Amino acid sequence: MKRIACVLGLAALLGSCVAQGPGTDPSFSAEEAAFIRKPGTGVIVGHAFRTREKGQVVNAAGEVVRLIPATAYARERFSRIFVRTKFLPHWRYPNDQIDSRYAEFTRTTKTTARGRFSFDKVAPGTYFVSTQVIWGEEDAIFREGGSVYDEVTLTGKETEPVEVILSGH
Repeated sequence: MKRIACVLGLAALLGSCVAQGPGTDPSFSAEEAAFIRKPGTGVIVGHAFRTREKGQVVNAAGEVVRLIPATAYARERFSRIFVRTKFLPHWRYPNDQIDSRYAEFTRTTKTTARGRFSFDKVAPGTYFVSTQVIWGEEDAIFREGGSVYDEVTLTGKETEPVEVILSGH
């Protein structure tokens, strides 16, 4: 029992160490994010996975993938959460308040069993593409993996799908 208490205490302590980077906290702008709702011809395809220590690839099977306009609000949020990486262990993900309209200006899809996903009819613009890759026993105190993202820009002149790899690298 003492060991579990120590582990939970350590998790709480580490969880509180999530970097809260400096800067202003821009408010969400629906006007700035509105381009996600415009019709487009762009296609984004991708693969979401993490590579374990011994080289085993774990796909993000059946996970929700989010397409998020790279607005000032989203940029500040991603910068604060991920700091200078493209991976965040799931136990470090903050439980902070976000503007309720933020989710309204995103698109979602789900990955296949092999971690593949796609978005079609995407309007030109810069986006964050994000999902999670988590493995381990559902009831385990510590599971492995976490959230991954990348940034992609569509110009509207693409003739081929734009590929994005969400691996945290």
